[in-house]
Amino acid sequence: MSDVPSTVLVLPSPFQGHVNPMMIFSQKLVENGCNIIFVVTEFINNKVITSMGNQEASVTGQAPIKLVSIPDGLGPDADRNNFQELFGSMLNNMPAMLEKLIEDVRLKDGTTVNCIVADVCMAWALEIARKTGIKEVLFCPAAASFLALQSSIPKLIEDGIIDSNGLPITQETFQLTPSFPAMDTQSLWWTKTVGSTYGKDIIDASVLCMQIQESTELWLCNSTPEIEPGAFSFVPKLLPIGPLLRDVTEDQSLGQFWEEDHSCISWLDQQPHASVIYVAFGSTTLFDNKQFTELALGLELTNRPFLWVVRQDSNSDSDSNNKVSLPNEFRGSQGKIVEWAPQQKVLSHPAIACFVSHCGWNSTIEGLSNGVPFLCWPYFADQFLNKTYICDALKVGLGFDSNENGLVSREEINAKVNKVLSDENIRSKAHVLKEKLLNNIKDGGRSHENLKKFIKWLKE
Repeated sequence: MSDVPSTVLVLPSPFQGHVNPMMIFSQKLVENGCNIIFVVTEFINNKVITSMGNQEASVTGQAPIKLVSIPDGLGPDADRNNFQELFGSMLNNMPAMLEKLIEDVRLKDGTTVNCIVADVCMAWALEIARKTGIKEVLFCPAAASFLALQSSIPKLIEDGIIDSNGLPITQETFQLTPSFPAMDTQSLWWTKTVGSTYGKDIIDASVLCMQIQESTELWLCNSTPEIEPGAFSFVPKLLPIGPLLRDVTEDQSLGQFWEEDHSCISWLDQQPHASVIYVAFGSTTLFDNKQFTELALGLELTNRPFLWVVRQDSNSDSDSNNKVSLPNEFRGSQGKIVEWAPQQKVLSHPAIACFVSHCGWNSTIEGLSNGVPFLCWPYFADQFLNKTYICDALKVGLGFDSNENGLVSREEINAKVNKVLSDENIRSKAHVLKEKLLNNIKDGGRSHENLKKFIKWLKE
């Protein structure tokens, strides 16, 4: 085993929910003596650096985590929520630039990249690792079930559940195996992707990714068998290393796209134990004016304290200045609104009673790791699958129902908040699951040992 520090190139997909866990993973590697080249697109790099403020030096220059950017091939005003256009452009432009980056750091800095850790959505980078003789690792920032479902696409077509374009043939629920929760064909992640149409190109891209991944020696996932045992049985080569959680003592979390507003923590300190509704929908969820109004007035109707994360771009009907407009009748006197929150600190705070969430995987894993009951409001992609686990398999949350106009009404929000907070069974299950998850990352825990196994493999 070499004593020379390993240099690992980490390549996340350019979205907050992918950058987050891969940055936490990188920090774990730094703690074990590795150096990290964290590669993001130029568009994302500008967001991260802006949010870091005076901490910029910690992710640039000669730091153990060196943030490096390469263009995604799109213009500055391109719609990066058009996933087909974005991923097509990255595939056409980034492989050659990544290969050049690896060669440049060798020639200029004398640094040899020992390993590439690629996001499942950036699997093309694994072919560069093979071409250049570098160790290759697949990283799944989503649920293990996401990979299991993706790898099952040919079988789903063969069984007549979907057609070759990914469209559901049957309206019935299905299970990949008896140990999987039943899934709704209308909620398959590729049929719920914003900014693109589901179709043969997405299916073909997914199958191609799986073909590249299949020959990769090591697969890592930010999850645990306690959450989704059937998925880890279905994909046995997948090593769980979750939950990957941020250090709550950090002033500003590395890799955030927005500056965190820490004033919400002092506000939470003033609230009664288990009294606050935490409302956060991640980095991409959009609401129109009608739904945004119902949400605001629904929170007010609960007559409970709430902490609401409202990005300035979260209302799809916002004016040209990109400012969110709250309804005139909204007083909000019992709540606090911030643009971005230090979520791990918030969810671990004793004042939090429940989590109204879009069910992105990071939010899911963070909420579960803090024993917080969920109210699920998925927006797109795999969030619907995550809701299935939260509500139906783990039974630690409830979903919202839409009315005849397709809206989640203020009355529905109030009713479900009251229901989840009065359900001792949900709260009890959430606390039990929290302890199981945290045991995984303690000394001797399964995820802790898997991470040690990876470090050993890396240094061989």
